[in-house]
Amino acid sequence: MKREFSEQELVRRSKVEKLKAMGLDPFGERFDITSDSAQIKAKFAEYDKETLAAKNEHVKIAGRIMTKRGKGKTGFMHIQDKYGQIQIYLRQDNLTEQEYELFQEADIGDIVAIEGVVFKTNVGELSVSADKYIHLVKSLKPLPEKYHGLSDIEERFRRRYVDLIVNEKARKIAFFRPKVIRAIQNYLDNQGYVEVETPVLETVSGGAAARPFVTHHNTLGIDMYLRIATELPLKRLLVGGMDAVYEIGRLFRNEGMDKTHNPEFTTIEVYKAYSDMAGMMDLTEAIINHVVKETLPSSTITYQGHTFSLKAPYKRVHMVDAIKEKTGIDFFAPMSLEEAKQLAQKHNIELEAHFGYGHIINEFFEKYVEDTIIEPTFVYGHPVEISPLAKKGEDERFTERFELFICGGEYANAFTELNDPIDQYERFEKQVEEKQLGNEEATEMDIDYVEALEYGMPPAGGMGMGIDRLVMLLTDTDSIREVILFPHMRKKD
Repeated sequence: MKREFSEQELVRRSKVEKLKAMGLDPFGERFDITSDSAQIKAKFAEYDKETLAAKNEHVKIAGRIMTKRGKGKTGFMHIQDKYGQIQIYLRQDNLTEQEYELFQEADIGDIVAIEGVVFKTNVGELSVSADKYIHLVKSLKPLPEKYHGLSDIEERFRRRYVDLIVNEKARKIAFFRPKVIRAIQNYLDNQGYVEVETPVLETVSGGAAARPFVTHHNTLGIDMYLRIATELPLKRLLVGGMDAVYEIGRLFRNEGMDKTHNPEFTTIEVYKAYSDMAGMMDLTEAIINHVVKETLPSSTITYQGHTFSLKAPYKRVHMVDAIKEKTGIDFFAPMSLEEAKQLAQKHNIELEAHFGYGHIINEFFEKYVEDTIIEPTFVYGHPVEISPLAKKGEDERFTERFELFICGGEYANAFTELNDPIDQYERFEKQVEEKQLGNEEATEMDIDYVEALEYGMPPAGGMGMGIDRLVMLLTDTDSIREVILFPHMRKKD
C-alpha cells in the first residue's frame, strides 16, 4: 500500500537523512538517566535561586520535546517524561557546535536526553541548564496543536499513544489505575486471601447473566466461550479447600457499549469460606476504604457534580423497601404473578416472555430507584429469579444478595453463596427454561459445578467489583473508555 505524507512529515523524514549523515542513529541508543521531572521538583522546589546554584546539582534526564523556542545563541524547551514537564535552558557556549545545531533542527515530539545542572530562572521556574544535548529519537509525525490536542474523542481512544502524550488527565489516569489494583491486592493479601488464575476459555458459560463471545477450538473440535465471570471456577476452589481466594482479571460480554460498558473489562471476584452476605458488605467497605486511603488525599470525593464520603459504613436497604419508598408498592405483600404483571403494565414496564415475579420487581427497581441513589448504598434482598447462584433468605422469594450503588451506578455484586447442590441444579434448570423463552443472558446448565457442590462447599460469601468503574469514580471520569487504555471502537471506514 502506497502511503502519502503531509509536507511536515516529508520535512521530518528529510531530517532523518541529515542525522544519518552526521553519523547519528535517528532512532536512538541506550541512555541511562539519573533523575526525572518528579524527582527534581520534589528535591529542589523549595530551594531559592542562590542556594540551588551553590549546590551545583548535575542530572541526566530524557523526554519528549513539547515546547521549543530560541533566538541566536540561547534557547528554551520543555521536555516531558512520564511524570510531567521540566524546562531546559540551552546556551550555545555550553554545548558543542553539533549539539546546538541538533537543538535548532529538532522538532516538537522528538525524544532527547539532557545532561546539565538544576537551577531556577529569574521568575522562579525550576529548570535544567544543559551542558550536553543528545538526540535519541526522531518523531516523524507532528503532535496535535498545543491548545486543541486531539479534539475528536473517537481519535483520542483509537490513538491512545498520542492522547497520553498531549493529555495530562489521560496520563494521570493511566498511572492511577495500577495503584488502585495494587492497593486491592495488598489489602487482600494481608487478610490471608490468595490470588489465583482461572481459565479465560470455558466450555460452559456461567457465573453471570450476560451474552458470551463464542469461539472454536480446532484441535478439540468444540465451541468455547470467553468467560463472562470468574465465579464458578473460584467457588470450585472453595470446595478444594482454598478457603479465601480472589482473582483480578478480564471478563468478556457480547453486549451493548455505553459510558459504563465495554465488551472487555476488569473485575475482582473474591470468595471467603464461612462468611456470608453481611461479611461481604464489611469486606467491600474495607477494600474501598483502603484503596481511598492509599490513593486519594480524602475520603470525601466529587463525582459528576455530587460530593459525598466513601468512608464506611454505607447505607443498607432491602430492594423491596426501596421500591416501596419511591412508588408505594409493597412487593413483600402476597401477590400473584398476574397481579404483578398488571402493576407492571400500569407503570409502563415492558414485559418479556420469561418474566416471573422477581423479574418484575427488578424492573421496578431499575425504573424508579436505581438512578436516585447517590451516596454509597448496599441494596440487598434480590428476587430468586434473577439470582441463580445466591442462597435464599427467610422469605424464599428473595436471596441473600446485595449490589453496591453509587451515583446511580452499580459497583459491586455479592451473595451468601448457594452451596446446596440440589437447589443449585433446580436453579440451573429454570435458567435453561428462561433461555428457551428468549432470555439470551440466562445461565447455562453446569453439571460439573453441581457435582463439585455435591462434594460439599463450605458456607461462603462472594463478591465481585468492577475495577474500571471504581477508577472512574475515584478520578471523576464519566466514560469507561477514559480508564481503559485501549477501549474497543467501531471500525473506521
